[in-house]
Amino acid sequence: MRKEMLKTPEAAVVAEVGLRDVHRMIDEGILPPQLHDRDGGRQVWAESCGLISFYVESAARLTAEERIGAIGWAAKRLTLNRPDADWTLREGFLSIDLGPFLRRAQRNLALLHAARALITHDPDILSGAAVIRGTRLSPYDLAASLDSGLAEAELLQDHPQINADILTLARLYAKANPLRGRPRQTASAGRVVSDKLVTRRKPAA
Repeated sequence: MRKEMLKTPEAAVVAEVGLRDVHRMIDEGILPPQLHDRDGGRQVWAESCGLISFYVESAARLTAEERIGAIGWAAKRLTLNRPDADWTLREGFLSIDLGPFLRRAQRNLALLHAARALITHDPDILSGAAVIRGTRLSPYDLAASLDSGLAEAELLQDHPQINADILTLARLYAKANPLRGRPRQTASAGRVVSDKLVTRRKPAA
């Protein structure tokens, strides 16, 4: 079975956890070594994102030892790649169902694949920066507009060439592939009001 590896920000998006949670699980050996790779930068096996979700979200109900034990048990079964597999660990009176976490991660992974397919890089458009396919819209600008408080309906009205699904995928792509360096500055309320150069008048003498 060929493993699909994700960058840690991508894994955090698929697992619906913070990026720090992903790095902590690697650093502290919580995620078994066969489920991640440090060669060429940290990467996590996509199939293990459900286990990351489980560990973080079940912290209030299970001990660390119980969660780590369940992850170790599931890690051995992941290579079976059986969608109908029973993902419930039963030990005495304790039963832990990992299925919901793994299935949700699979759905999020499918969204990540769709987000990747939505994006293109063309050297003739914005110098090769990431844009929504068939447009000149940057997923990072769209995400920043939403994060700054601009209503989704208003953003869609400004850009009729996209729809709500595309906007959701653009935001997911931007989160899974954060830009390096300082965040980009956007116009007021996240809206680009003009791309024309305006010459400022000199004050009267």
